[in-house]
Amino acid sequence: MLFVPVMAAALLCGLVGAEPVDRIVAVVNEDVLTLSDLNNAFAQYRRSVEASYSGQERGQMLAEARQVILSRLIDDTLMEQEAKKTGILVREEEVIQAINNILAQRNTSMDELIKAIAKEGMEIDVYKKKIRNQIMKMKLVRRDLKAKLMVGDEEIGDYYRRHRADYEGKEAVRIKQILILFPRNASGETRARLRADTELLLKRLNNGEPFEKLAALYSQAPAASSGGDMGFIEKGSMLAEVEQTAFKLELNEVSGVIESPVGFHIIKVADKRGAGLKPLETVREEIRARIEEEKMEKKYDEWIEDLRKKSHIEIKL
Repeated sequence: MLFVPVMAAALLCGLVGAEPVDRIVAVVNEDVLTLSDLNNAFAQYRRSVEASYSGQERGQMLAEARQVILSRLIDDTLMEQEAKKTGILVREEEVIQAINNILAQRNTSMDELIKAIAKEGMEIDVYKKKIRNQIMKMKLVRRDLKAKLMVGDEEIGDYYRRHRADYEGKEAVRIKQILILFPRNASGETRARLRADTELLLKRLNNGEPFEKLAALYSQAPAASSGGDMGFIEKGSMLAEVEQTAFKLELNEVSGVIESPVGFHIIKVADKRGAGLKPLETVREEIRARIEEEKMEKKYDEWIEDLRKKSHIEIKL
């Protein structure tokens, strides 16, 4: 009867001997990356590769993806080190704001986002760290490279002509919004209380208080600080519950309380426009931002490569 336990112990020793529970896989200046760091970062990619490939091709893709993830971890570590040297910080509020922006752009809720990233094998804390690194990257690169990213009017005009199809606008409304978000797993009692709070805000609006003031004070939408101004939003780009009301309102008309999967909304239509080609002047800043982003990605690759050359990096994988 001792055969099974002894064999199990032997197999376990063999597995541990093949790859230790944890060890150093890379040294990046004064920091180290461990096997557990790599395995945690690699987990979501492993599932994707294993679901898409088989046999020898799967093994090759796993090996290549593992090297890519290690390289990315090294770059992230270099960025964090550089941020510490220069005093650049990313506050939790900035991460939350960025996630709220993503939710608004995708017309989705936090619960739906968590479910979506879980399908990719990622937990919300890992996702937040990814967002934090993106913000840090932007701050670092803008600090060092902003002066080299000037975008001229000629570039903007050329981009507009080459991407004309992107600016064939749909019917759109410019709305101002007050949004009271639902807490995660909010109870019926909590939702009822939040609705009552939103109804009070609507009453204050109907009594003549400025929309912009109440949005800045109480809205939890990304545009709260600018008086709730969401800019022009095309048909098909909003939460369905909000859109149904937005395109029925007259100019400067304020809606009632609208309930959506993410919370309670009050909106005001500030402007309207029909379909057709958007004038260059209305998309100039959007195009400028896109060109800057493209240039920044290119400069970042050069910047991180230069940082690697100046650093002590030793891979032990």
